[in-house]
Amino acid sequence: MSVESDRGRARRAPHRDGRPTGHREGRPTSGGGPSRAQLQAELTRLVGPLVAEQGLDLEELDVKPAGRRRLVRVVVDADGGVSLDDVASLNQTVSSALDDTDVMGNAPYVLEVTSPGVDRPLTEPRHWRRATGRLVRTALADGGQVEGRVVAADDDAVVLEIAGRRRRFGHGELGRGRVQVEFRRPEERVEGRAGSGDDDDEPADPGTDEAGN
Repeated sequence: MSVESDRGRARRAPHRDGRPTGHREGRPTSGGGPSRAQLQAELTRLVGPLVAEQGLDLEELDVKPAGRRRLVRVVVDADGGVSLDDVASLNQTVSSALDDTDVMGNAPYVLEVTSPGVDRPLTEPRHWRRATGRLVRTALADGGQVEGRVVAADDDAVVLEIAGRRRRFGHGELGRGRVQVEFRRPEERVEGRAGSGDDDDEPADPGTDEAGN
């Protein structure tokens, strides 16, 4: 789903990849403006606190040419995910803030507020925490790569289940991780198996692995 706003009036429409997106077109004007890097820095200072006030994390803010306009793309996330209402509310808040300032200068622009896609790299502890239960592939700082399921994660470490064994990695040992697309995740297969009678596993502690490290 997506939210498109036209002079403050919002309507809902399907988005091609199903992720919540807020989309707003700014008023076209003429003239120059700051460089892309300067504009991104100014927008981050403006938008960052607005995102935090709504209990969200600002994952990315990018400005790039889009035809005769510029696309301002704001990517946000939160524990438990981001809803369509979250995106619509933030879109309106950011739109109002841009209208009240001259940060965009005289250039026309399009504002897009969205949540991360599944291909977002895992680079921060919160990314790994939000990927709990997902199959990931990640490079290792000392070379090579591993693929496993995120069992637990906190600000210090990540526990991956690799070939049936759990291994603990400090964040400094991991490179950029990527969530792997699965058509059916293991818990879905278990839930679909009638009469299994298996109890859920206890959550893992990121502070230890199976060897007690």
